[in-house]
Amino acid sequence: MNKTKKICSILFKVIFIGLAVILIYMPIVVIALQSFNGSKNNEIFTEFSFKWLISPETFLTGNDIQNARDLQKAILNTLTITILSTLISTILGVIFALGIHSLSRKKRQRMILLNNVPIINADIVTGVTLMIVFSIIFSELGFMSLLLSHIFFCIPYVVLSVLPKLSEIDNNLYDAAVDLGCNPFQAICKVILPAIKSGILMGMLLVFTMSIDDFTISFFTGARVFSNVSMIVYLRKGKALSPSVYAYNTILTFGILFVLVGYNLYVHFKNKKKKLK
Repeated sequence: MNKTKKICSILFKVIFIGLAVILIYMPIVVIALQSFNGSKNNEIFTEFSFKWLISPETFLTGNDIQNARDLQKAILNTLTITILSTLISTILGVIFALGIHSLSRKKRQRMILLNNVPIINADIVTGVTLMIVFSIIFSELGFMSLLLSHIFFCIPYVVLSVLPKLSEIDNNLYDAAVDLGCNPFQAICKVILPAIKSGILMGMLLVFTMSIDDFTISFFTGARVFSNVSMIVYLRKGKALSPSVYAYNTILTFGILFVLVGYNLYVHFKNKKKKLK
């Protein structure tokens, strides 16, 4: 009886994990397969081809050159906004985290609560609010409003990633560095930042992935003159898409996967060397 229960339990776990993996990774597999589809018709897989990965020709099915240019422009816009917002929000997030960590316990809790509000808040509420604010500040919504909105919603995630690492280090580490001859800036750069670099990297990767695929906030704070890929895809809903769109997503997904695997291997071999020493 116990043996039967164990077998059923193991079988249930295997089925549950298998279904979870299928639900999570099936869309990625489908998109990857479509990016190698030689046909422009997404419903028919005619031949295995790399032409969409090498040279995206059109955005819509057909030979619409203007739509091809729109896609290329949207990809460039997306990468520009993502890279800039990731760098700026990471720098500001680390500065804010250092400031919050230096506060007393009660003040720190209040600041963390305020930091969590944009995270808990619905994206559509944040998007509409930022749209109203930027409409007052700027004469026209575009690059600057989209960049600032991405920085705004990315900073809290960096703060949450860095604060736990700051709480793990010795509070006297900064004072010791200053006593040994470092000025405050050098103490932070040479002692504190290396100690929390894993939290900084984790926050950077998190905000990168959030910024590059954001739609809701981008839709309200951007404009058609400066659209990212998610906005372009939304505006093309109901129309057949070229595999060029799938190729872009495939390159993006496997590029991020390659970076994550490379970083984990680097950490693994680094820890292995430390153990051998």
